[in-house]
Amino acid sequence: MRKMSIKTKVIALAVIAIAIIVSIILMARVPALKVATTSSLYDTGLWGYLQPRFEEKYGVKLHILYAGTGIALEYGKRGDVHAVAIHDKARELQFVADGYGVERVPFAYNYFLIVGPPDDPAGIKGLTPEDACKKLMEEGSEDPDRIRFVSRGDDSGTHAKEKDIWRAAGFAYATVQESSWAQAREGYAEVGSGMGPTLLMTNEMNAYTLTDSGTFLAYKGGLALVPLVETGELLLNVYSVIAINPEKHPGTDLEMANNLVAFLISPEIQELIGNYGVEEYGVPLFIPCAGAEPEE
Repeated sequence: MRKMSIKTKVIALAVIAIAIIVSIILMARVPALKVATTSSLYDTGLWGYLQPRFEEKYGVKLHILYAGTGIALEYGKRGDVHAVAIHDKARELQFVADGYGVERVPFAYNYFLIVGPPDDPAGIKGLTPEDACKKLMEEGSEDPDRIRFVSRGDDSGTHAKEKDIWRAAGFAYATVQESSWAQAREGYAEVGSGMGPTLLMTNEMNAYTLTDSGTFLAYKGGLALVPLVETGELLLNVYSVIAINPEKHPGTDLEMANNLVAFLISPEIQELIGNYGVEEYGVPLFIPCAGAEPEE
């Protein structure tokens, strides 16, 4: 077998180097759209399902920044992303009113649940979310070692909803944080994590938590937790997409961000969203709503 000459080796290496350089240049020319998204859209796998379809349709690389709603909005305010996809209506409307976003466009919804141990030591099954929180505070303050609650504690949309429910139950959130239940070693715990990790921690602690139904279904197979509070006006959970306003951040790609908005509310993608999860879980993880606000 003849050995490759030094000249041939040099030529071969040069060809490889050129190919790598050309690939890098071509990749650099592919436009990128940065989107900050709430953890539940990511943890359920919905973004992973939709991303290649968007990239193929528009010839763009979609960069998803996984964060809670609060952090996602901060990315948007700083102009670090071109769009946000989140679930906290009050803050979304304020974000647009302050000029950071162009328009709030709902594209899907599901519902929040309070989940917990099958034996339900606090006895909240079937209660309204407000009454459930009152019962959890009462029972948790008396027996924090047995009655535990894991809060996202991360300024996410789910965390904001939890605060709303506490408020509706008659408790300022600061009161919850300062309660004897929260001061106990494992009573009421704020963990600062995404929805998936929070569910796993809740399961390990045999505790309660507030979750969106989609992420719960996606993680249900590995959990002993069961839904205990499933009905109530406060439990509606709407996901919206907002393009970043170029008047605030001139460098934003408004055209491509608007393409994402149009993509998410298009009939084809709405149908995919409505069917997502049905084959595996028997029910959809999200319900499409194509730009219209669902009624509570």
